[in-house]
Amino acid sequence: MSNIQESLEKLLTVDGAMVAALVDSSSGMMLGGKGAGLDIELACAGNTEVVRAKLKTMKSLNLNDHIEDILITLGKQYHIIRPLESKPDIFLYFVLDKSKSNLALARRSLLDVSGEIKF
Repeated sequence: MSNIQESLEKLLTVDGAMVAALVDSSSGMMLGGKGAGLDIELACAGNTEVVRAKLKTMKSLNLNDHIEDILITLGKQYHIIRPLESKPDIFLYFVLDKSKSNLALARRSLLDVSGEIKF
């Protein structure tokens, strides 16, 4: 588990980072979480439904593809969901303060960290 916590801590060094979590989309359970500013467990469970809905829609459309990431832009925050390439049923959830962050750099950091997580 130390690799997970180290990876989440690395994400929290990104400008504007508020919350970083690793989530099992089959159960909605948080496997690790860091940060503050919102109820992380509730957010993880709720965003599991977002991932499930997108996968169901992709299946209905007969899309033979995978989710690279999902960006939800709110008035004051960015919420990014990124399934791990090595284990697509596990995703990283990353919340940023919109006024303090650079979205392109944040997405790049998320990509880098997602490749480093080992089970």
